[in-house]
Amino acid sequence: MPQLDLLIERIAARDFTVGVIGLGYVGLPLACAAAGAGFRVVGFDVDPAKPAAIAAGRSYLKHAPAGKLAELVAAGRMTATTDFERLREVEAMIICVPTPLAAHREPDLSFVESTAAAIVPRLRRDHLVVLESTTWPGTTEEVVRPILESGGLRAGLDFFLAFSPEREDPGNSEHPMAQIPKIVGADDEGSLRLADRLYGSIVARTVPVSSTRTAEAVKLTENIFRAVNIALVNELKVVFDAMDINVWEVIEAAKSKPFGYMPFYPGPGLGGHCIPIDPFYLTWKAHEFGITTRFVELAGEINSAMPGRVVEKLARYLDAEQSRGLNGSRVLLIGLAYKKNVDDTRESPALRLIELLEARGAKVDFFDPHVREIPVTREHRALTGRRSVAWDVEAFPHYHAALIATDHDGVDYAALAARSALVIDTRNVCARLGLKAPNVRPA
Repeated sequence: MPQLDLLIERIAARDFTVGVIGLGYVGLPLACAAAGAGFRVVGFDVDPAKPAAIAAGRSYLKHAPAGKLAELVAAGRMTATTDFERLREVEAMIICVPTPLAAHREPDLSFVESTAAAIVPRLRRDHLVVLESTTWPGTTEEVVRPILESGGLRAGLDFFLAFSPEREDPGNSEHPMAQIPKIVGADDEGSLRLADRLYGSIVARTVPVSSTRTAEAVKLTENIFRAVNIALVNELKVVFDAMDINVWEVIEAAKSKPFGYMPFYPGPGLGGHCIPIDPFYLTWKAHEFGITTRFVELAGEINSAMPGRVVEKLARYLDAEQSRGLNGSRVLLIGLAYKKNVDDTRESPALRLIELLEARGAKVDFFDPHVREIPVTREHRALTGRRSVAWDVEAFPHYHAALIATDHDGVDYAALAARSALVIDTRNVCARLGLKAPNVRPA
């Protein structure tokens, strides 16, 4: 029986060890899903705190339940380590490391490259390597494959290589990872069959595509679609504000149309690892072909300008209603995470709002029930370690304005509106709750 068929049989029998490299917002849920599907899983991370937490059955992510994690660890189906020598124990290596942008908004593949280099001395025949990190079309073929083949083994002949983009939506209980269809692409039939069979044993449904480039392009298409549509409603918001039209009312009415319309909502800017970053990956790669992605780049400009527009609107409200400027004003920012009900601050526009406000002399505190302390970030290092203030209704009158940046559930917005001099609402949460206080203003 050919070796590929034997490997597929081992997957079916759960006699197959899965290695997940990078135990962050993507890697940890994937590791838990694979272990929950019956596979033995070894997680790898350069941060020793993560394997230590996993060994103790503690989850450091809100959307990866500690109870389930502890159960998998206790059953011996999941371990974690910083020792990459243990890659020799696994049959599949799934790469889930960050792919941020560098200082000039060009792709930074250093984490992917260093991970691939770490795999090389441990790579053996019949290993399956899968890249999940979001990147430009061609990365698996042009960057990862040459590094892996530098040890002498050849992809598609000696080992299997595939790309399967992550589709994790942190905090979305309606769409858990195991229920989200999984795109799987490879550049040879054997790699596609093996990767598809592995993921098909972990998630409810797979969607095989013809190549790694196609799979990489699928992920960018999904996120660029969202980015440009959010840019559209952000621009409409600016126009409708000038016309004294409520953009939120417009969207609610428009979505009553049962065809040809999909609602997107304005906000203080884009956040999360994917949506603000992925368009720049395609833009960068398109330049190699002499193509300028004007529409995509314009969307990026519009979305990037939103934090500044929010600050300008706050300044106008303070001037009109309190006869004061931002300099010396006390502002309480509500919500630091990039979206509601998560603890993820990656690319959060709230961080930029704090910087812009403080650059103009404002004194800013923040409250977030999910983010107790600002973690280390590449672009906002000066904010590292700042802590959320306690929720204290008696303190609200001491601020000149409250600025709602993220509309977490479980926050008493009625009390905020009742006790604050001015509330700037970038998420329309007060209107959704029926709060009609005259001091609540849209951003």
